[in-house]
Amino acid sequence: MQKAILVGVNLNDDPDFEHSMEELESLAEACELEVAAKAVQNLPAVNNAFYIGSGKVEEVKNLASMLEAEYVIFDNSLTPSQQRNLQKEIEVSVLDRTNLILEIFDRRAKTKEARLQVESANLQYMLPRLVGMREALSRQGGGAGAGGGAGAGGGFSNKGAGEKKLELDRRKIEKRISDLRKELEAIEQDRAIQRKRRKESDLPSVALVGYTNAGKSTLLNRMLDEYMGDEEKKVMEKDMLFATLDTTVRRISPGDNRDFLLSDTVGFIDRLPHTLVKAFRSTLAEACNADLLLQVVDFSDPHHREQMRVTHDTLKELGAETIPCLYVMNKAELVMEAEELPKVVGDKIYMSAKSGTGLLELLSLIRQKLFADYVDCEMLIPYGDGATVSYLKENAVVHAMDYSGEGVILKLQCKKSDAGRYEKYITGKKVEAAS
Repeated sequence: MQKAILVGVNLNDDPDFEHSMEELESLAEACELEVAAKAVQNLPAVNNAFYIGSGKVEEVKNLASMLEAEYVIFDNSLTPSQQRNLQKEIEVSVLDRTNLILEIFDRRAKTKEARLQVESANLQYMLPRLVGMREALSRQGGGAGAGGGAGAGGGFSNKGAGEKKLELDRRKIEKRISDLRKELEAIEQDRAIQRKRRKESDLPSVALVGYTNAGKSTLLNRMLDEYMGDEEKKVMEKDMLFATLDTTVRRISPGDNRDFLLSDTVGFIDRLPHTLVKAFRSTLAEACNADLLLQVVDFSDPHHREQMRVTHDTLKELGAETIPCLYVMNKAELVMEAEELPKVVGDKIYMSAKSGTGLLELLSLIRQKLFADYVDCEMLIPYGDGATVSYLKENAVVHAMDYSGEGVILKLQCKKSDAGRYEKYITGKKVEAAS
């Protein structure tokens, strides 16, 4: 396993600094790197040239040499000039937090869309960092030379081979980004058509959102286990940052004609590179178009409140902050007594997706939100209108069905629109909002 040294700058005794370094270590491990050492410096402001002080640069260089580390990884984004300067001084590969996250996404991307999105984000990150990315570029040439300069009618450039190479690379990258954008737009059009079809099916949609490794995929799989029993529909779940990148949409059928679509989206993380948020905007559109969000929170993590803030900020950037939301305080069994679970407090439910404790209560909360427009009523439907009976049996929650001399008596819970549509069959009993 390749070794890495983690480097962090604690600005003005930041209370979240230790957690940030722990998260960086988890990111390195997710990238299959062995963390050989950590180097930390307390500063009032970062060094413009090296991010860390020049003395600390020498210390990190010696540490990398002594431990035979292949990478030095910084806990924050480096400017292109800082990265070039550090690379030159330390003489091993220098990465920043953005580099590391992009590398993880690159390794985990499976579908064509995810691969295109990651490539686009990588190229956008690379573009301003072209200078100095190679060990050897030809030196820039001098003046016009004996063959005649630009003014001599020959149209020759006085740029050296190195600069020409950079310009060529820049053009290639810009062209590739443009091509990727067109490919992704075509895929997004297909996604939009799929979303439109799902909307036309009249099935409400629920999107799982939240910090990476909070348990979104685990919750989706438990739902599928409990209400669908379909192993093939399950998604990968692993105790690892960004275990899954691709959005998955599954139908959940609890068996009472109140089905809904449940989608699992890519996890968020503090300082998620803007290029990735931008690149994955079409994938995350599942969250933006949902009727209800389930924000899955790792309640056992001491920093869960900060993670909730990061999730909210990312949703706000996506324009999804106004969608109704339930908060699934997952992994609660690690910090609460078993007899306390599940626990529902307003829009929060404390539960365990791993064991399934609280699944029924969560389903009840989802129904309250999704089917708030359902009403309880009683209908007397003539025997001659069997089509209406069949429709309601398939699209409403029928609590009881009896037969009288005049027709079929249904006690049911249905959409307010269906109650209006079949108002002539409603008996004298008052239509009431479903509880």
